[in-house]
Amino acid sequence: MSSLQSNLSEYDSSLVPNGKGLRVALVVSQWNSEITEQLCEGALTTLIDHDVYKSDIIRYNVPGSFELVYGSKFAQDKNFNIVIAIGSVIKGETKHFDFICQGVVNGIAELNSKGRCPVIFCVLTDNDIHQARDRSGGKHGNKGVEAAISALKMAKLA
Repeated sequence: MSSLQSNLSEYDSSLVPNGKGLRVALVVSQWNSEITEQLCEGALTTLIDHDVYKSDIIRYNVPGSFELVYGSKFAQDKNFNIVIAIGSVIKGETKHFDFICQGVVNGIAELNSKGRCPVIFCVLTDNDIHQARDRSGGKHGNKGVEAAISALKMAKLA
């Protein structure tokens, strides 16, 4: 769900499946919490707007984005219909960024291929804090909203 410099959080809600009866896990990284809290709020609001009961949405906090893989596996084992992994990795001066991003991508991809339910990738991988802010409620919308829409669509496949 990417495009050239536009706000993808604007969507036709009539094209999004109803989430009534779905159990959703939000696995949220506490690192870069300014960003991840905004993403989580976007996802939560969107799920509720599409009839997922608030009591059926459970949040699990993990220390950082690398831990999203274990947290998502933990959530998959708890009988959820869908898991949304929410994180933010901002590039620094070392290769740490590359290792974290690659590990999270590979881990979540493996969970999707072998796990019990879909895991939606809502991890921002930005060059700086300004890009992260733009994608967590700024001029490019809120990727948490987009992740929730993807989650509702994927849950209907299962």
